[in-house]
Amino acid sequence: MTASSLNEAVLLSALPTTAALTALALVAVVASPAMQSSVPQFENVQPASGIDFVLAHAPTPGKRLIETMPGGLAAFDYDGDGLVDLFFANGNATPAAGKADASFHNRLFRNKGGFRFEDVTATAGLAGRGYAMGAAVGDYDNDGAPDLFVPGVGQPSLYRNAGQGRFEDVTAASGITASPWSVAAAWLDVDKDGRLDLFVVNYLDWNAQADRFCGDRLRDLRVYCHPKFYTGLPNQLYRNKGDGTFEDISRSSGIAAHVGKGMSVGVGDFDGDGRDDVFVTNDGVPNFLFRNVDGKRFEETALLAGVALPGFGRPVSSMGVAVQDVDGDGRPDLLVTALKGETFPLYVNDGTMMFHDGTHQARLAAPSSQRSGWGVAVVDLDNDGRPDIATANSHVNDLIDQFEASSYKEANAILLNRGGTFEDVSTQVGTAFGRAVAAHRGLVSADLDNDGALDLVTTSLGGPVEVWRNAGPTGHWLRVVLRGRASNRDGLGASIAVGGRRFRMTSAVGYASSVLQGVHVGLGTATTPPRIEVKWPSGRTQSVEAPGIDRVIEITEPEA
Repeated sequence: MTASSLNEAVLLSALPTTAALTALALVAVVASPAMQSSVPQFENVQPASGIDFVLAHAPTPGKRLIETMPGGLAAFDYDGDGLVDLFFANGNATPAAGKADASFHNRLFRNKGGFRFEDVTATAGLAGRGYAMGAAVGDYDNDGAPDLFVPGVGQPSLYRNAGQGRFEDVTAASGITASPWSVAAAWLDVDKDGRLDLFVVNYLDWNAQADRFCGDRLRDLRVYCHPKFYTGLPNQLYRNKGDGTFEDISRSSGIAAHVGKGMSVGVGDFDGDGRDDVFVTNDGVPNFLFRNVDGKRFEETALLAGVALPGFGRPVSSMGVAVQDVDGDGRPDLLVTALKGETFPLYVNDGTMMFHDGTHQARLAAPSSQRSGWGVAVVDLDNDGRPDIATANSHVNDLIDQFEASSYKEANAILLNRGGTFEDVSTQVGTAFGRAVAAHRGLVSADLDNDGALDLVTTSLGGPVEVWRNAGPTGHWLRVVLRGRASNRDGLGASIAVGGRRFRMTSAVGYASSVLQGVHVGLGTATTPPRIEVKWPSGRTQSVEAPGIDRVIEITEPEA
């Protein structure tokens, strides 16, 4: 699909609501035997793309812990031309306010089509400051242009999209305050007032002066310290007041009562009550699951829910997280990346805020226990109607091979969903994919060329970006884009049902990263246009008939 055809996406107004999801036209999206055996091919097109970003983490002999943690990125259409652009958070020589030089600038690349990008950082005003970690995208002022929050080491930044290709740094006036170290963030409408609120994930109470030696003094081998040597931090929640400012409700909501070592955040309605809940990965300590009680208060329920720890009962180095209905039962599950030997735990949602560890049943334990994962996406890479897994991999410590039989740099991984279990096809998806070892960190999946096949973008410490074009083969597809009226403009928090599958509109993905491109739905071999049911955050339910397949469907919330 070309950029011009994307602009012809069908704008659908309200149609009568269906009585039940079972009446939808597309009852199931099940791959044909031919599709089950196919493996999509990925080609790294970065060298000719114009994306020359290198993640500058500024490694030092002192092994400052911040050096091994950056790498978040975002995929979103900042200029409204129908093409997804790419933003990369970048490090700095020190945690100081100013960027040391241009090599440490955050970078924004405008998508020109055909996998060609141009650096528009300077004109957009997004060079940034300090040691940035990640990115979170959402239209917090409901003006139709996506805004950007960049967490970092003592230097969070909120950028308002002012239109005409420019962003305005509004951090100082916004009411958002700094924490010693924020890694990730998520936009969500906590109280369903139609305005996006901001959840900020905080990691450790770290500062350069208090850093310590970790490693082997006898061999003079210094490594990055384990997080157990540092005090954790509570996360922060900011309520959008609707006038461009935010109110810190971390204490009143109950969020601040829980101290963790947060790395990433996933948003979903895990108990089916219509409110967005928040899952936070914690590094080396139990994870958090904050249940949204009434739009004002949250209960931390991870241990009771079964997602604080994997089934073997010990906390892991939880880093990235993907929220997706993996088993097709209509409930959002959780996939978490961790270090080699810990597996990537899959928490399967059993309903009523209860989960079980389904890692072994899904055949994920063996392939994941041999990898250290950061970024993660659970998306339909071959459009067969089942979500697949992509991970960005590398160990935390660059000298790990001096202490154990592990490698620092690793290749990324793709595991295809074969119907309840996953197959590791990492060495089959392209001649270069399984050999591209690097210190990978962030990962996003987005359709960069609007052809209906999801592409992959990864970052790596001290190395170039990898832009993996999905060359197929893939099945049929739809992309559903929402435009809220009574709800927030992006429709974040909306529930979308297509056939037997249910999706949640969110922009928080993977490790400290963000994607805002609607919901991608693989249809397999089905050629009948499905019915789409949307439950908006405002509570309104809308049902529409897709006018066709292999296209973008834009749905606008009906008037009151």
